[in-house]
Amino acid sequence: MNLENARTALKKYYGYDSFRPLQAEVIQAIYNKKDVLLLMPTGGGKSVCFQIPAVTMEGTCIVVSPLISLMKDQVEAMRANGIRASYLNSSLTYPEQQAVENDLFNGHLDLLYTSPEKMASQEFMPLLRSAKICLFAIDEAHCISSWGHDFRPEYRQLRFLKKTFPDVPVMALTATADKLTRKDIVVQAELRNPEIFIASFDRPNLSLEVRPGRKKLEQIIEFIEKRPNQPGIVYCLSRKSTEMLANKLRDNGINAAAYHAGLDEHTRPKVQEDFINDKTTVICATIAFGMGIDKSNVRWVIHYNLPKNIEGYYQEIGRSGRDGSEADTLLFYSAGDVAMLREFITEGDSQHREIQLAKLDRMHQYATALICRRKILLNYFNETMLENCGNCDVCKNPPKDFDGTVIAQKALSAVSRLDEQVGTGMLVDVLRGSKSYNLVSSGFDKIKTYGAGKDIRQEDWFFYLEQLVNQGLIEIAYDDHSKIKLTDASKSVLFAGQKVQLVRAEILQKRKEEEAAKTTTRTKRTTERQRVRDELFEHLRQLRLDLARKKGVPPYIIFGDATLEEMAAERPTTEADLSQISGVGEQKLREFGRVFLDGIQEFLLTKKDEGMRIAGSTYLETFRLYKQGATVDEIAAQRGMQVTTVFSHYAYLYEKGENINIWSFINKAEAQRVAEVLHGMEPPFKLQDVFIALKEEVEYGKIRLGIAWYNKQSKHVS
Repeated sequence: MNLENARTALKKYYGYDSFRPLQAEVIQAIYNKKDVLLLMPTGGGKSVCFQIPAVTMEGTCIVVSPLISLMKDQVEAMRANGIRASYLNSSLTYPEQQAVENDLFNGHLDLLYTSPEKMASQEFMPLLRSAKICLFAIDEAHCISSWGHDFRPEYRQLRFLKKTFPDVPVMALTATADKLTRKDIVVQAELRNPEIFIASFDRPNLSLEVRPGRKKLEQIIEFIEKRPNQPGIVYCLSRKSTEMLANKLRDNGINAAAYHAGLDEHTRPKVQEDFINDKTTVICATIAFGMGIDKSNVRWVIHYNLPKNIEGYYQEIGRSGRDGSEADTLLFYSAGDVAMLREFITEGDSQHREIQLAKLDRMHQYATALICRRKILLNYFNETMLENCGNCDVCKNPPKDFDGTVIAQKALSAVSRLDEQVGTGMLVDVLRGSKSYNLVSSGFDKIKTYGAGKDIRQEDWFFYLEQLVNQGLIEIAYDDHSKIKLTDASKSVLFAGQKVQLVRAEILQKRKEEEAAKTTTRTKRTTERQRVRDELFEHLRQLRLDLARKKGVPPYIIFGDATLEEMAAERPTTEADLSQISGVGEQKLREFGRVFLDGIQEFLLTKKDEGMRIAGSTYLETFRLYKQGATVDEIAAQRGMQVTTVFSHYAYLYEKGENINIWSFINKAEAQRVAEVLHGMEPPFKLQDVFIALKEEVEYGKIRLGIAWYNKQSKHVS
């Protein structure tokens, strides 16, 4: 087996001309019967690395997958591509299970998805032994390691694979694993001298942004309203917050639903199905959501709370932009989240407490960083990035430090004089000289630093205090009514002249204003071509949605957003053109090609009728009249063009693969005469030269058709 077979299969089933980075190398390792550990970020193309061997090697690839819904989605997608795939899990009836097992036994499957529990069960073992298996693929392989962020004990049972099937290669795949977890995967799965492939974790299509966790609801609503009809996920820490947020979003006219493990067995799958099928636009969910779906057109992810580690965070933001198109991520950060997560970890499993706390610290550092955020993420996964990414909030608005020592001293002094007995809100009121009843009745207006910061806005004070918390100069005692406490580092600032660097609070407002200005500029600079492209994309997206609902499948199963974007940009008008669009394989071209071509043609002709000059629309207008039965003379008269121009349109459409019956205008003998003359000429062919070579006995219109027939025959032969 060689990579040429793999490339042929890639084009046939997926519609892609070339592999993504590392895919070819991984596939070659499997062809060489090597075990493989593959780390590749979400959206990087992990599935292709075992699906291509599955369709090109003799036997069936068994895929271990943790969630039923993930199996269902991936199998549907493969079947849509013409691949023989199925799954075995508890959702099937007994007769359905029997049918799948018979297909496996008889060699009628390229891929079979199943759970780790099913794999290790005694009743399944005889079938595995009797089937022809070419590869075992362990998806979400970090679940096998107790050092991973989502350890599942049942995965440990998979170590039997190499003992029982020593000659069958095993591929362990994961999107997120640090160095310690990688080593443990190899040990626990008992991989034998595996080839280890670590793809770049850089997802340049994902924008990265962190904002202070204040007024989150208002910010989320504004964020979503700027992205109408774009599917997205808001991750929350608790079930209660998912329901609260979903309710408030619905109150504001946003199509949102909550998802968490506490929903009943009817509601939970329905919420997920509605999101997959674009019936629900926004999901407010706990972190369990998303692992079990293969939805490629999620356009944004928001974290309502700070995640507990970078692995989980990176996996969750990776659920957006899986199709390679632009996607946005937004993380809300607050010191309160850090304290709450630290408490959860401290009260939890003592065996891994220290490493979990260390991972939380890394997450905390990421959220409060003043350097390129992508550099931090890539560094965490042992990947170096020398240049700033240009697509995170820090790169877009590089913060300028200033000497904030005086501001810090005012705040720390106030905390000290208040005997560390107030929370953030009261501290800000004291600094700003508020005359609230609670403040005055407590005598806080009598301390020396009362009103010392009245020149600073209330919102700015909250921003500065959060920086002081992040720098370890003050801390919040959540176990003591969230009172502000001084730290050892505070004394250096108050008494030893230690300088404090802060970021100006107005950077947030400036950032909003700059983003608004950029949006306005982009709108003004939008060309007519871009506007048509955007409108055509929406037209195709609606066409895809209608088609998906008729077929009862998720829209992305038909075509991904990236494929629709390329269609909108290239505007293919024939099947030959459409087959060159990435993501249009043979099966999908046969099943959906004509529908989308008609949709594109309909759109372009509509725009032409509106007076826009659209490239290619003149051919489509001729083709429309031809299909209506108009003669060449009638088309020429109606369109105000020469008859020879109509024939040139026919020639173009015929050569591109449209159903033009050229033999009603030129006979085979005439076409053969044209072809014989062309054999002795160098392209591009000039009509007058051909006309003279034919002794002026064949009309120009027929010559155009003869050249088209000759070109098409030549391509077919080559």
